[in-house]
Amino acid sequence: MKKRLPPLNWLRSFEASARHLNFTQAATELNLTQAAISQQVKGLEAQLGTSLFKRLPRGLELTDAGKAYLPPVRDTIEKLAAVTDELFGQGLAKALTIKVNLVFFTHWLAPRLERFHALHPEVGLRFTSNIWVDERKWDADLEIRYGQGTWPGLTAERLTWDKLVPVCSPTLVRGRQPPASPEELSGQTLLHVIGYKEGWSYWLGQTGFAHLETSPGMQFDTLISALEMSALGHGIALGRTSLVSDMLASGRLIAPFSHQVETQEAFFLTYPEHQYLHPHAEIFRAWVVGEAEQSHD
Repeated sequence: MKKRLPPLNWLRSFEASARHLNFTQAATELNLTQAAISQQVKGLEAQLGTSLFKRLPRGLELTDAGKAYLPPVRDTIEKLAAVTDELFGQGLAKALTIKVNLVFFTHWLAPRLERFHALHPEVGLRFTSNIWVDERKWDADLEIRYGQGTWPGLTAERLTWDKLVPVCSPTLVRGRQPPASPEELSGQTLLHVIGYKEGWSYWLGQTGFAHLETSPGMQFDTLISALEMSALGHGIALGRTSLVSDMLASGRLIAPFSHQVETQEAFFLTYPEHQYLHPHAEIFRAWVVGEAEQSHD
């Protein structure tokens, strides 16, 4: 038979008494009398059917049952206090931590943030980069990732629907001209991004040019590095349309030919499944998903 959940005030009295190993000091902390603390702990022990403390002449000592029960009780009280502060206290004003892919932040999110601040000046934002994702830990309120959209334990909302398009500078280094057709890629430096499954091999295969003999080119661990090198004339990068539209419009990059391939990979807003979202995280989630839908329409 399952035990009934003890009253919260009994658990608080137990946790404070266990921390101080003294009923009097626990009573002072909780603004109760020593007798009330002692009575609540006795009530908890009676409900659980076991002793949690050894009463000694000069204080208290936890029993084995008390030692086992203390960590989950303390963790629960701390989590409840943190959520209460976030919802109703000073925690509501803390900065929202968003981990984001660097190229997505620079070329998609940053130009739109002024609109968010105009709508929600009360929401503080703190951005960190996720060049390499450690899927074993979660240390942000929200995270924007690139991939197929399937990460165990995470909800993923799609933000981009891209086409892959080769891009380069209007003039390459040493005065060379951009390739006029995909066939001319054989003699060009291709700029590759590590970790992107839909890279140059995918684009060449989808456009019917898999037979081309291409050089190894250069490899980068971020797309933003490849795009910058491309803009400086050092080779041909494979851009995502949502990220290179401004650079194409400004003329810093050109698309030397029209062959484009739709992507299955995309940028996704992610957050843990079945987990409380801070109110400010929900505000940002709704806004960025709305921006993505408008861009896709």
